[in-house]
Amino acid sequence: MKRFCYLFCALFLFACGQSETPPPTEEGKTRVKLALNWFPEAEHGGFYAAHIHGYYAARNIKVEILGGGPDAPVIQRVSTGAVEFGVTNADDVLYARAQQAPVVALMAPYQVNPRCIMVHESSDIKHIDQISNITLAMSQRPAFSHYLRWKYPLEGVNIVPYPGNVSQFLANPNFAQQGYVFSEPFVARQQGGNPRALLVSDVGFNPYASVIIATEETIAQRTDIVRAVVEASIEGWEHYLRDGQETNQYINSLNPEMGLDILAYGVEESAALVLDPVASEKGLGYMSSARWNELHKQMVEAGLIKAEGSAEGAFDTQFLR
Repeated sequence: MKRFCYLFCALFLFACGQSETPPPTEEGKTRVKLALNWFPEAEHGGFYAAHIHGYYAARNIKVEILGGGPDAPVIQRVSTGAVEFGVTNADDVLYARAQQAPVVALMAPYQVNPRCIMVHESSDIKHIDQISNITLAMSQRPAFSHYLRWKYPLEGVNIVPYPGNVSQFLANPNFAQQGYVFSEPFVARQQGGNPRALLVSDVGFNPYASVIIATEETIAQRTDIVRAVVEASIEGWEHYLRDGQETNQYINSLNPEMGLDILAYGVEESAALVLDPVASEKGLGYMSSARWNELHKQMVEAGLIKAEGSAEGAFDTQFLR
């Protein structure tokens, strides 16, 4: 319900008109804002790399990156013009567009979604379809949780809210939880646990992750700025995967809970998720109609969106290489 409410508010405000184009900064650079969907972490590393290594500045833009958190209203902020750009996942884009939010994905760093279900290595669970007779901490909001409950029986599974930490996992051998493959499993190992990470993408639900979004209006009226942000972000991600040390130090200064060790692990694990065989051939940030249409179909099947419509218009690849 919360999700419907903020989307309704976003659409009401959007109908009243977006904010005016920000004036140039004193340095002569155009100022824009990029809203993240979570606290600064490795999943945002490429955007921070583009910022601190001057890829945005080289294109005469000054990007203010705004950290997020639980239920960060990225779609609302972009739709209302409070910010020009946002970072979210592909399933959120389709969900928002089904509610008439005019947001469009522009590039997709993560070809393989990092979302995982973390179970204990000592359990017999080696695949998501084997999950049964345990407590599973999983957020009710993301599409993946609805998809898993639709696709699998999850017999004897007690689904509880995601706690945001690994304390319950470490204390209970019959406890499993959602996570990002380069985050929660790493923390659990650090604290003496022995987790097994089961990627949700392995069961076929694989929304692009950490995608940049903007409104249809921004794309049409500020095309050069959109192009500059996308191209610089791609270069930032390339830099981050090549050498993320300085960027990680900056992220750590913004979010001290993200230690340099876990951030370094995030870079290492992200390489294969960002530059999978398809992106290695087609280019970082690549998006395909087939992937978007498959995601749309899955979300319809899971009852998340209505069958009317399609993924058409949800993404725009004109700014990719």
